[in-house]
Amino acid sequence: MKVTRDNASPIELTLTVELEPEDENPFLERSYRRTVSRINIPGFRRGKAPRRIVESMVGRTALLQEALDFMVPETLDKVLTDEEVSAFGEPSIEVTELEPVSFTATIPLEPTIDLGDYRSLRVESEPVEVGEEQVDDVISRLQEEQAVWEPVERPAQYGDRLNLDVNGEIDGEIVVDDQDVEFIPNEDNVLPFPGFAPNLVGLSEEEESEFTVTIPEDYPREQYAGKDVQFKVSVLSVKEKNLPDLDDEFAKSVGEGFDDVDALRESVRESLTSQAEAAARNELEQKSLEALCEAAVVNASPILYERELEAMQADRERMLRQQGLDLPTYLRFMGKSTEEFLEEMRPSAERRLVGGLVLRKLAEVEDIEVTDEDIQGEADRLLEMSTTEEAEPESLDNLREFLGSESTRDNIRSSLHSRLVLERLTDITQGKLDAADDEAEADAEEQPSTAESNDETSAETEAEPTAEADDENTASA
Repeated sequence: MKVTRDNASPIELTLTVELEPEDENPFLERSYRRTVSRINIPGFRRGKAPRRIVESMVGRTALLQEALDFMVPETLDKVLTDEEVSAFGEPSIEVTELEPVSFTATIPLEPTIDLGDYRSLRVESEPVEVGEEQVDDVISRLQEEQAVWEPVERPAQYGDRLNLDVNGEIDGEIVVDDQDVEFIPNEDNVLPFPGFAPNLVGLSEEEESEFTVTIPEDYPREQYAGKDVQFKVSVLSVKEKNLPDLDDEFAKSVGEGFDDVDALRESVRESLTSQAEAAARNELEQKSLEALCEAAVVNASPILYERELEAMQADRERMLRQQGLDLPTYLRFMGKSTEEFLEEMRPSAERRLVGGLVLRKLAEVEDIEVTDEDIQGEADRLLEMSTTEEAEPESLDNLREFLGSESTRDNIRSSLHSRLVLERLTDITQGKLDAADDEAEADAEEQPSTAESNDETSAETEAEPTAEADDENTASA
C-alpha cells in the first residue's frame, strides 16, 4: 500500500492511498462471501459456488464496488493509525481509481483557536423584575382553568361556547360537515374559513341561519382561495364562561391548596421570579458566548462546518419524523428546495460549531474538569428528586441502575461540563473572577510573608531572655 501525505494546511491533512492487490484481496473475499449467499448459481448450492464462478457471473467490478463500503473506511483507519494522525472529525473521502483502488481522504485536524483577551470581556446582565400585572395574568389563567360553562338565554356573543351543526358547500361540493361541534367565536378564530365566526354573533339556541362567506384571495389552500362558501348552521346551545371568585376558597382549590389569596399570589410571584431568573441566566450565557465568539479567532477545516450542517439536517429530519412528516414533504409544503433549506441553516450551523469550539478551548485554558465525585453527586440529586412517597421501589431500583450505567454517566459528565464552562464564562463576563482575584491579593498583602514572620519571631526571641537565663544570672551574682 502506497500512502502520500500533503501537510499544506495546519487544519487539514490530505492522504492519497493506493492499494496493492494483496491489500484488496481480503476485502474482495468478504465481498464474494456476501454475494454468493444472495444469488443462485446453477449447479451449486447457495453459498457454495467458488469465487471465480461468482466473479465471472457478476463481474469483478461489482464485487469491488460492494467491497468499497468497508475497504475504504477500514483501510483509512489503519493508515491513520500507522501515520499517527488524529482526525478531529469525519474525513471527506473520494475514490479516484478502481484498478488499483485508490482514494483521497481529507482529514480535518484540530482547529486553531485564539480566545484573545477573553478575561476582559464584559456583558451587561438584565435585572429580574416581576410586576403585579404578571402575577395577575397567571391568576387569571388559573381562574380560566376552573371556569364553568353555563347555558344562557340570550343571543351568542364573542367568547361564548356554541354547539353547532354546520354544513358548508363550495360550488356544490361539501367542504364542511360537522355535527354537534363546539365552537368559540372570537376575532382571531379563522376556522373553518375566515369570516365564519362573525356570522354566529347574535344567534340564539335552536336558531338556524344561512349565510355566505367569501374566502380571501391569499388563502393558503389555493383551491378555495377567492371562492364563496354557502353555510347552513343550526345552534344547539349557547353557553357563557363563568369564572370563580378570587377569594380564599379559590386559593385553597389551586394545586395542593393555599391558605388564602395572599399566599397564592406570593407562590405565583416566587414561581415567576424563578422563571425570570432562569431566562435571564440563559440570556446572559448566550450573550457571553456571543461575545467570546466575536473575540476569538477560529481557524477550522471547512469539512467541520459541513459536518455540523449535516448534523443539523439530521436533527430536523428526526423532529419531522416525530410529527409524521419527512423532509421532502416538509420542503414541498414550505416551497423550498433542499439547497435553499441547507443554505438557510448554514449560518446557524457555523454559529453552533464555533460556539462549541470556543467553549472547548475555554474549558482547556481554564482547566475545567468534572470529577467522578461530581457525577455521583448529580446522580444522587436526580435520584433524590424521584424519591417520593408515591415512588415504587422497583422503579427506583431501575433508576439507580440507569444512573449507574456508563452511557448515562458519560451524559451526566458532558452535561455537567457544559454547565461548569458556561458558569465560568458568565463569571468572567460579569467581572466576578477579577473581584475574587483582587480579594485574594488583598488578603495576601495583609498577611506577613513567611520570611518576615520568621525574622520577627527571631528578633522577639533575642530581645526577651528566658526565665532559665534569668535564674542562671541570679545564681552567678
